[in-house]
Order: sequence, then C-alpha cells, then structure tokens
Amino acid sequence: MSALNVDESLSGGNNAAFEAAAGNFRFPSLYFTNYLTAMSSQADSRLYWASAEEESTELEIEDPSILLNNDIVAFYGHPSSRNMGILGRYSIEELDDMLGKVAAEYAAANGGRGIRRAFYIIFGTVWPEGEIGIINEALLTRWIQYSLEHDILVFLDHQMGRYDPIDSLRRMLPWLRYPNVHLALDPEWRTRRPMKEIGTITADELNRVQQVMENYILENGVFGERLLVIHQFNWRMIANREQVKSDFNQVRLVHCADGFGTPSVKRDSYAFNALARNIPIKGFKLFYDSGLPGAGYDYPLLSPADVYALNPRPYLIMYQ
Repeated sequence: MSALNVDESLSGGNNAAFEAAAGNFRFPSLYFTNYLTAMSSQADSRLYWASAEEESTELEIEDPSILLNNDIVAFYGHPSSRNMGILGRYSIEELDDMLGKVAAEYAAANGGRGIRRAFYIIFGTVWPEGEIGIINEALLTRWIQYSLEHDILVFLDHQMGRYDPIDSLRRMLPWLRYPNVHLALDPEWRTRRPMKEIGTITADELNRVQQVMENYILENGVFGERLLVIHQFNWRMIANREQVKSDFNQVRLVHCADGFGTPSVKRDSYAFNALARNIPIKGFKLFYDSGLPGAGYDYPLLSPADVYALNPRPYLIMYQ
C-alpha cells in the first residue's frame, strides 16, 4: 500500500507534503483485525533451508521462465486484514473465482499470451518505528498449499522497516522450497519513520539482494527461475537506480510501478519507472476502492487494454 498519492511523489520528494498527506491514512499495523495472530509467528531458525532428496523430485516446475510466454495477474493484501488489500476481504475460494475472472479479461486483451494467476501476500508488515510483524506461518502455509493445488503463484512481499534488505530477504528464502513462490521487497517502508518519510533501498543493496537470492537458489536445489519484485512510486525509493543490475541467471527482477491516482497520474508514474531501462521487466499495480476512509484508490480504474497500452508493456499486474 502506498501512503502518498503518486502525483506528489513525482514532484521531487516534498517531505512536508508527504507528512501532511500521511495524516490522512491509518498506519499499516492498524489495519490488522487480529494483532496477536499476526504477531504470533517467531523467526524461523532455518534461515537456509535445504531440500531433502525425496522432496526435490516433487517440486519440479515445467517452465523455468514464467514470463517467457505468460503474463501474471495478482491479487494483493494480507489474509488477516480486510483493509490492507483484497486478499483479506474474501475467502480464498471466492478470491480464486474472482481472480480467474480478472485473468480472463487480461487473456482477452494480451494477444494470445498465457495468463498466470497469483496471490501477492504481505509477508512482513511495517509497524511503528520500523518494526516488522511477520505473517503467521501456519496461515501462510495454508495459502501456499491451496495455491499449489489450484495452479496459483504466490508472491511474498516484505516491507523491511528498519531492517537490512538482505536480512529481510533471508527471512523469506526458505519458502522458495515451494515451486510456486516468488519474492518481493517494498522500499516505501524501509525506514525507521514509516508514514513520516518514504523509505529507500540503494542499487548496491538491491544488487546484493539478488546475488544472495541467486546463491541460495543454486546452493539449495531450488528449481526454476524465481521472480523478485521491487516496488517504486517515488524517486528516492531506489537510490542510484541506474546502477541496478538485472542480469542474474536464476533471479528475474521485476520493477513495479506502485501508487494510486487518476489515469494520468498512473501513466506518469509508470513513465518515470520506464526510464529505468536497465530494469526492463515492468509491473503495474492498481488500487480498488476499499471503502476505507482516507485510503487512496484509482478512479477510474484502468482497463486491461489500458494497462497493456503502457510502454513498455507490464508483465506483472496486481490489484490491491
């Protein structure tokens, strides 16, 4: 979720305007309907999971390059929160059906490419002073298992808070044992002062994150190319952006335009991300009207044809 409207974000980082706007939004941690459940999961001691021989034959995927012939359409949110995205507002079975209908609309507009559906789950949620709440492990396992059984991809999104991006990534790496799981980082919240300033990740940090992820994949027998999504709607969210690498063999970096607004604001935000040609694979995020007072949304919502008309075309499209 983005705390600042995109048109303000592109103005060069007016911090006073950002702080004023932030007052209109609830802190992400307050979106939770069950604080204790969300905070109950403790750090997984197995930071470097290694697949057992008998498991590895069960986890193969057919196409190691998902984006070669497919686009991805995803629903975003936290299963425990009605107000952090669409994933928390319906049952997983209802979401499966709803996502299928949206995917069909994109399939009708994408010129014959395949469509893969995905659940984009907030794995680490920022709390005051940059602390992080990790999703309940049993809850996440249920969602991943359901997704495996219904041909749905899963993205795990970490907001990082005050923590190092590599440490945040390592917290998610064990979940790559599931062949449908991919990862994401949201620099907006990589700060000790969330809702008061927009966070930052540097190009060097992002490059090291990709290297750590690739090393883990190779060293632990993880099958297939995995996607790593990085969000951006403000110039400061990725420092030295022109130095970001996107040539790793097993990690495919996806640069996602975040933030809500009018169609013109959305297109301007995407155009800003499109300038980063060193990260050629793009994503695009859209926002439903949640009905939550003060929460931003897209109006009117761009159609699949509108989304595909963006230049360059996005390969990952998600709805919050």
